[in-house]
Amino acid sequence: MTQNNVLPDPIGTEYQYLMAARHGRVLLLASQIPKTDRRTIYAAGRCGEDIDMDTACESARLAAGQVLAWLQAERLPEETVDRVLRLQVYVAVGDDGFDISTVADAASETIIARLGPSGRHPRTVLGVSRLPRNAPVMLEATIALNASAGAA
Repeated sequence: MTQNNVLPDPIGTEYQYLMAARHGRVLLLASQIPKTDRRTIYAAGRCGEDIDMDTACESARLAAGQVLAWLQAERLPEETVDRVLRLQVYVAVGDDGFDISTVADAASETIIARLGPSGRHPRTVLGVSRLPRNAPVMLEATIALNASAGAA
């Protein structure tokens, strides 16, 4: 996310999966890593080994920016966010561990700053040994949408 609170463009994938799936007014967003373009990520490696806390938190903010960008791209013009139902945060950590909750907070704070009270969410945070493309952080979100007042 940029300092002026403008969302990045949603960055797609070269792999064989959907970036989002909808069932009624529930939107499930595919896992997001801190992409800067289709082939590049902001940082690579495991937190506590290759990645320090500042880089891990910025990675989480960038991945959250992609969650928000895909939410914006996938919701219909008359829809608003009712609430974020769940955020899952995966943090690649070394053998000595890492403060994964602080990393997850960077993602949560980004989403809440953009969406306000409807962005507050239950969250799962997991430390894992590796993530796709050697990303340090990966996010998944499930979001409930509703029609704006006055929409047909």
